[in-house]
Amino acid sequence: MNGETFHDVTVLRQAVRALARSYRLPADVRGRLVLSVTELATAEFEAGHHVELTAAYDSGSGQADAQLVVTLIAPQAVTALACDGLALPAPATTANSVTWRTALTHTPGRRPDNRNPGRLPAPRQGMSPAPWTEADEELRAALALADSLAADHRLLKHELAETNAGVLALYVQLEEQEEQLRSAHGRVLRELEDALRPPPPQIEGLELAVHYAPADPAAPTGGDLYDWFALPDGTVHVTVVDALGHGVTSTRSAITVTHAVRALALEGHSLQSLLARTHDLLRPIDADLMATVLLGRLNPATGELQLANGSHPPALLLRTDGTTQYLEVKGRGIGFPSPGSDAVLTVHIAPGDLLLLYTDGLTESRRDMLEGERRLIQAVRAHSHLPVADIPSAIAADMHTVVYHADDTLALAFRMRQPNR
Repeated sequence: MNGETFHDVTVLRQAVRALARSYRLPADVRGRLVLSVTELATAEFEAGHHVELTAAYDSGSGQADAQLVVTLIAPQAVTALACDGLALPAPATTANSVTWRTALTHTPGRRPDNRNPGRLPAPRQGMSPAPWTEADEELRAALALADSLAADHRLLKHELAETNAGVLALYVQLEEQEEQLRSAHGRVLRELEDALRPPPPQIEGLELAVHYAPADPAAPTGGDLYDWFALPDGTVHVTVVDALGHGVTSTRSAITVTHAVRALALEGHSLQSLLARTHDLLRPIDADLMATVLLGRLNPATGELQLANGSHPPALLLRTDGTTQYLEVKGRGIGFPSPGSDAVLTVHIAPGDLLLLYTDGLTESRRDMLEGERRLIQAVRAHSHLPVADIPSAIAADMHTVVYHADDTLALAFRMRQPNR
C-alpha cells in the first residue's frame, strides 16, 4: 500500500478517476467513489488542510472477489469526517479516515491495468479534456441508471394499477355476490315467514287484516307471531305472541307457543286457563322460553269478545262514535313467574267497530310506551275509514315516521261488518 498527499480537489478528483479506470471500475461506481472522496476532502481543503489517499489491491481468497481498498486520511481534521449520505457508502471509518472496499469483477486470471497494484496512478495535469471524458461516462451511467429506474417505476405503477383494478373488480364482484346471497337468504326467510303467518280466515260478517314487518328486512325472522282460526262453535280464536330474543331462536319459540295454544284451544280448554296450561306444557321442553301472549275469542254472530292477557300490550277498540278504549287485562306471560291471565275481559263489538291487536314494536318505536299509545289512538282514528285490508299497514306507517328503537311490528285488525255491507 502506498499513499499520496493532495492539496487541491481537482488534482484529487483526477487521481481517483485514474485509479478507478486502471482497476476497471464500472462508470457508475467510479462516479460514486469520486463524489464521495472529493466531498470529504473539500471541507479539509477549504480549512487549509491537506489529505492523503492510499490504495491497496486485495486479491481475495476462496470464493471472495478481489477488491480495491481506497482510504482517505485527513490528519489535520478537527472533527470526525461526516460519512453519512455518501454516494458510495464506506464500511470502515475512524475519526480522521474513511475506507472504501470495492469488488473487482475482472475476467478471471486477468490483472488490472495498473502495472503496480496498489500504487496510485500519476494525476494528469495540464491536459485538455478528451471529447469522451470520464465525467461524461459517469454522467451517462448515472442517466442510464436513472432511466432504468424510471422505466421500472413506470412498469411497477402500471402493474400496480392493473392489480388494483383487478382487486377492485374482484371486490365489486364479491360485494355483488354477497348482496345476491343476502337477497336470496332474505327471500327464503320471508317465504318461510309467510308460510308461518296464516292469511285471514274467511268468516261471515267479519273483516280481518294483518300487517307484519321485521326490524331488519334482510333478516326477517323474529319473535312476533300470530294465529287465528275458527273453533267448532263458530267463534274466532286469535293468538298474538311476542317471544323474547332475536332471529331464528325467537321465531322457534313463537311457533312453539302458537302451536301449543291451538292444540289446547281445539281440545276445548277455557280461554282463561290457556296461558297457564301452555306454560306447563312447554316448560319441560324449553325452560328458557319467555313470551308475552294476548288471546282473544270473537263471536261474529253476537259480537261478544273475550280477552285473556299474559304481559302483552292491550288491544285497542275504536267505536263507531269515535271513542276509544284500551282493553286492559292483567296477567303474566309464558316463562314469567305465576304465568296466566288473572281474568277474562268480555266486551261487545258492534257493527262498524274496529279492534286492533298488536305487538310492542308498533307503540314503542320511540321508547316511550305512553306516547306510543296516544299516537296509536290518533293513527287508528285517522285511518279507520279505510278498507280493513289497508288499515294495519297505514297505522304502522304513521307510527314509524320516526323510529328510535327498531323492532318487529305486528298489527291485526278486526271489524264487524255493517248490516248493509
